Amino acid sequence: MKIIHFADLHLGVENYGRPDPATGLSTRMNDFLNVLDELVEYALTNRVDLVIFCGDAYRTREPTQTQQREFARRIGRLAGNNIPVFLLVGNHDLPNAIGRATATEIFDTLAVKNVYVAGKPDIHKIETTGGPIQVVAVPWLRRSGLLLREETKNLDIEQVNRKLQEALTQVIAVKTEALDPTLPAVLAAHLWVTGARAGSEMRMVMGQEPAVLLSNIANPAYDYVALGHIHEHQILAETPPVIYAGSLERIDFGEENDEKGFYVIDIREGGDGKRRVSYEFHPVKARRFLTIEVELKADEVDPTSAVKMAVNAEKEKLKDAVVRLNIKVPSTLEGQLRDSEIREALKEAHYISITRDVQRETRLRLGSRNAEEITPYTALEAWLETQHIDPERRKILLEHGRKLIEGKEGEAS
Repeated sequence: MKIIHFADLHLGVENYGRPDPATGLSTRMNDFLNVLDELVEYALTNRVDLVIFCGDAYRTREPTQTQQREFARRIGRLAGNNIPVFLLVGNHDLPNAIGRATATEIFDTLAVKNVYVAGKPDIHKIETTGGPIQVVAVPWLRRSGLLLREETKNLDIEQVNRKLQEALTQVIAVKTEALDPTLPAVLAAHLWVTGARAGSEMRMVMGQEPAVLLSNIANPAYDYVALGHIHEHQILAETPPVIYAGSLERIDFGEENDEKGFYVIDIREGGDGKRRVSYEFHPVKARRFLTIEVELKADEVDPTSAVKMAVNAEKEKLKDAVVRLNIKVPSTLEGQLRDSEIREALKEAHYISITRDVQRETRLRLGSRNAEEITPYTALEAWLETQHIDPERRKILLEHGRKLIEGKEGEAS
């Protein structure tokens, strides 16, 4: 049995893009559709038995009709070619209010053949061309659902997260116990696992959402554990494989160095009656993100040429990339930077962002007094304030300075 595992598509992210004259869509939306097309083509060419998507189909909870249409076209192409598609609901897929439909629920409503939508914890038995398989669904658990209970009304955020963690652990344990051991089994979950490497999208929310222990999901009852929610693909355990597929396309510069793609899993029966599992990461042609750092010195004769030289050094990576050029420049040279020439050097990039970090000379604030009126001790005190030194250390330095100054004055008298 051959399975594709991917997650966190976030269709609708349009930062660093521009309108495509041919389609009217943002070029960034085309980026996300192109990598999804790569996955679909691989599935069809290699006769994959099942595609598992672990949540966050769209950027927002209320995607546009165009975004829904384009996603449905790709899912429909897989399902129409007799490849079952399992769609797990992630936190970005949930509407703001309980009772409202999720964006992927339309597949269930229309009873689209070969498409399974998992919006609640459950066991799905799916028939594939490679045989039956069990998929335990653990979608994103709403905090608001727990807060409606009487016993949780006065809990703080840490206590609520602990309750959610207990609920997730209990759900997984119950569903795992109900598995048929004679059939292959996959746990598909959209959640945070303790110890996973966080990308830029997660560092902002660490400590604000529940996390489950790796030991709670790395259960030998599963042949494979497919995870979504974290954008950096990573392997958390080998037996069974516990894997985050990561996002399919780069979202921002926090993912600049992340390789993007999907996992292909092979489950085979061994001669001893035990199942053997292997997996492989397949990269996709995600849009390249590139940061160029330039630090100009105060004695630079031609600062523009220096910036262009730094840009040309990255010429092989520049074409069609989203480029962020950061220039650290002394204030005395800022007016000498010729912006038009710098932008011309970057013309092969898909999108460019240029920032200038102007380094200004630090001057002591002496108020209305001139230099002749300032005592050495006052000047030292003012200078130390500009150095951001610890108050206690500053106090010691001032005391030593006072003694030196007084000693020198005593010698002069």
